[in-house]
Amino acid sequence: MAVNIYDSANQMERDLRETQEFVALKEAYEAMKQDAATFEMFKQFQTMQIQLQQKQYQGQQPSEDEIKQAQELAGKVGQVDAIKALMEKEKAVDQLLSDVNNVITKPIQELYQS
Repeated sequence: MAVNIYDSANQMERDLRETQEFVALKEAYEAMKQDAATFEMFKQFQTMQIQLQQKQYQGQQPSEDEIKQAQELAGKVGQVDAIKALMEKEKAVDQLLSDVNNVITKPIQELYQS
């Protein structure tokens, strides 16, 4: 019987939605969105992160102004309890995904260790 790994991946996606880590992240995100100013700051922070990452992927260095702006915005974001809570929950989901990735890639790790 052939294995359809995509069926397993789709089931894992559904399972992820039911984990306590994801549920807590979703609740923290919804709570953060309740304050329009906080949500706007969060969106600006995300946009800035994406722009800086794209520059790095393209082999470009961010300017000193961009770095300064990013640091200032990160400082502001880090002082907002709702965003701090969201980031804390995001770390828990990231850890869960890292653990799952280690399980999924175990056959590859074992292959190269033999």
